[in-house]
Amino acid sequence: MAGPTAQASATPQRPQGQTPAPPSFRARWAALKNLPPFLRLVWRASPGLMLATIFLRLMRALLPVTSLWVGKLIIDEVVRLTQLDGPADALGWLGSGRADHLMLLLVIELGLAVLSDLLARLVSLIDALLTERLTISLTMDLMAHAATLDLADFEDAVFQDKLDRARRQAAGRMSLMGLIFGQLQDVVTVVSFAGGLIVYNPWLIVLLLATLIPAFLGESHFNARNYTLDYGRTPERRELDYLRQVGARSSTAKEVKIFGLHRFLAARYRELSERFYRERRKIARARAFWGVILTAIGTLGYYAAYLWIVGSTLAGALSIGDLTFLAGSFQRLRSLLDGLLTSFSSTAAQAMYLEDLFEFFAVRPSIASAPDAIEVPQPIRQGFVFENVGFRYPGSDAWAVRGLSFQLHAGETLALVGENGAGKTTLVKLLARLYDPDEGRILLDGRDLRDYDLDSLRSAVGVIFQDFVRYNWTAADNIAVGRIEARDDRDRVQTAARRAMADQLITKLPEGYDQRVGKLFAGGVDLSGGEWQKLAIARAYMRDAQVLILDEPTAALDARAEFEVFNRFRELSAGKTAVLISHRFSSVRMADRILVLEQGRVEAEGTHEALMSRGGRYRELFELQAAGYR
Repeated sequence: MAGPTAQASATPQRPQGQTPAPPSFRARWAALKNLPPFLRLVWRASPGLMLATIFLRLMRALLPVTSLWVGKLIIDEVVRLTQLDGPADALGWLGSGRADHLMLLLVIELGLAVLSDLLARLVSLIDALLTERLTISLTMDLMAHAATLDLADFEDAVFQDKLDRARRQAAGRMSLMGLIFGQLQDVVTVVSFAGGLIVYNPWLIVLLLATLIPAFLGESHFNARNYTLDYGRTPERRELDYLRQVGARSSTAKEVKIFGLHRFLAARYRELSERFYRERRKIARARAFWGVILTAIGTLGYYAAYLWIVGSTLAGALSIGDLTFLAGSFQRLRSLLDGLLTSFSSTAAQAMYLEDLFEFFAVRPSIASAPDAIEVPQPIRQGFVFENVGFRYPGSDAWAVRGLSFQLHAGETLALVGENGAGKTTLVKLLARLYDPDEGRILLDGRDLRDYDLDSLRSAVGVIFQDFVRYNWTAADNIAVGRIEARDDRDRVQTAARRAMADQLITKLPEGYDQRVGKLFAGGVDLSGGEWQKLAIARAYMRDAQVLILDEPTAALDARAEFEVFNRFRELSAGKTAVLISHRFSSVRMADRILVLEQGRVEAEGTHEALMSRGGRYRELFELQAAGYR
């Protein structure tokens, strides 16, 4: 079965700058299928808060019609009392007891008003708490799912667009939750109002719906156009985010200033953002124009119904209270139905955005543990064997490695040498099973690497790449990421720092191991490139894995410092399987064996002395480097 990256790569690519056609009406409403799984996510985030907001909203839903009916009774009672001979002032009416029923109705109306305000505040509070819980839950789900996906996914531009849309929906669809629950509340309110109108004249409901449907269809159309614009412009929107970061990050500030890039960045940002603005403006103008026309149709329908109500009252068929109730009900019902149909359209539009979120969750990794996977041997006894291994990066026709065959013996220190693009880092990624070979296989103690549990394999391998991450955390946490479950073991962190010769720089920091490093947050202390690399190397010792791999992590160190690091690495990795990659031959010569890679194949192997006596590429590269120091 093809992996997610292969599927994504097969998707036809839209020419840049060309917006896809809006989804069809059927496609827009088919997106409503995303609402049940979304509500399941809300339920999982907090069942108690979800039940509370539904219960409170149902109570609020019945208050409008109840209040309006009590208002009708008050008016009818006032009209009745004014037709009687009674006291000349309010106190007289109250003292006579003839206004007791009216006072009871007024007290009920006051109670309903207080209850309405209380319920509104409770709903607002619970919705805010539920939104926070849902945001936390969705973000954690995104992080957890992303951690299971293949490295190839993250190196694919189409997948990055998908991930960007999913991140935006995880943070931006919180309003959908309130929209759905608000619609449930409004539906109950509409049913209660409609019941009252039907008792008087069922045709009022038919007239109301006929005048509102055009506005609803218009809103649905323009919501779909907005979604289409957002979806089709994802790559350009990511570029806008990238331009903002490049123009305002400490890591790029030096070059931006020296090369005078601020004008170029601003011009490029303006070009993209203006394009978005023009397209948004076009949709907004059309929406406003048609909105006026379609809303006018609804207004005409409302006044036609209102004319019937007034006429019936003049004819004596309705009381003044009935007039007030029906006029209020029809006006509230029109407003509710208008808002409800519009919000249904918005819900359908937001459900299309949910497609982006669930599409991300639907991606499955192609590199995963088999159901019957086994644990990595403790200890590794034989080592690794590459048998005619070939691999191409997704989307590339060129082979990164091909016909690669060699053995990495258990307990051996192996150095990889070759020019850029020879396949050294690719070999390391295959060894850690960040990728699987397209040809051949890799064996560990005689078993295919794919037979082993992925977590067990990754736990047995410690890799520090040249482009290691500089975490803006404390110095201790920068080391602890090598074995994050042992983060609280300060003795282990300090031991790893000593092994990497990072302890001396840490003791000079104002807060030692608890000092935040990097300048992203207030109070952080920036480090030099060499200091960052010592922290990164300490991660390998923190991991204490069976297989240790250093993929040119010492590039920022001077020759003496690198020699000391690799010399110490060899001492501390005694008895472990180790792989080191470096362009400095003074360092790789200490390895038990050296592989010379060229165009993804093993061109030569042996000790430093054997390769020098044999001549060839290794000797040529060694002498070229040595000449630079003369």
